[in-house]
Amino acid sequence: MNLDLSTVTRWLQQPLFKVGETPVTPVTLASLALAVVLVLAIWWLAGALERLLLRAARRGAGAHADNPAHLARLHMVSRLARYTVWVLGTIVVLNYVGLDLSSVALVGGALAFGLGFGLQNVFSNFISGIIILLEGGLRVGDFVDLESGVRGHVREIAMRYTRVTTNDAIDVLVPNSEFINGRVINWTFDATYRRMRVPFGVAYGTPKEKVREAAIAAARTVEGVLDDAGHEPTAWLVSYGDSAVNYELVVWADRRLTTSPAGTHARLMWALDDALAERGIEIPFPQRDLHVKSGAIDVRLTNA
Repeated sequence: MNLDLSTVTRWLQQPLFKVGETPVTPVTLASLALAVVLVLAIWWLAGALERLLLRAARRGAGAHADNPAHLARLHMVSRLARYTVWVLGTIVVLNYVGLDLSSVALVGGALAFGLGFGLQNVFSNFISGIIILLEGGLRVGDFVDLESGVRGHVREIAMRYTRVTTNDAIDVLVPNSEFINGRVINWTFDATYRRMRVPFGVAYGTPKEKVREAAIAAARTVEGVLDDAGHEPTAWLVSYGDSAVNYELVVWADRRLTTSPAGTHARLMWALDDALAERGIEIPFPQRDLHVKSGAIDVRLTNA
């Protein structure tokens, strides 16, 4: 069957349905195709606008261009601008092609339809992402420790997930709702330094002052450990173990150290081991005494 141009045109312009109160332009196949193209174009323009805002803001930031708090604000503003263009542009396009979204019943029905088909998690993560951006409790560049065990730097707060990069350069995509519903430790939220503790043990009989002197000397060899009024490194005696007296090396560390806790712990342990060995302080290992009571053992042999 051959179709001429006029037949195809009539077919594309054939009314399919109407949405909203009359008078409303009926929705046709052509208008639906136009809506898809325009919505995709608006989403692309929204992404381009976000990138343009970030570049322009960084160029105008000057000396603040590398400031983590400034970069976090830039990310929040540009991402919210992108979402605003998405939503408003999509509404305008759908109204233009005849989908009257002013009807509350339509919007409610669409949401109920989407949620009923398993989109509740997507919707929850999207709203959680907007809450995260607006509240400012979590920003790009922060070092976080999640209840699930994920620990690393926040690199991106997207529509559905937040990208966390660990110190092993592994990107973990965490659903936004996990930051709203779960426990989140933000190591870099406000203060630029944090207190860190390194447990260690020494042999019984070692003078306490000698142990503290070694611990403080070890801490002072690690760059980034604070040593001013109110933030001096020290050693705490915390418990008596089976084979050792247990201490903790307590230090205040700057942002660079607190955002790499495993590496910082290793550096402090290395310096502590050198300081203890230099002063002849023994690091004990578990020991057990075995007492054997004397007695007679009755051994009887039987023939099979």
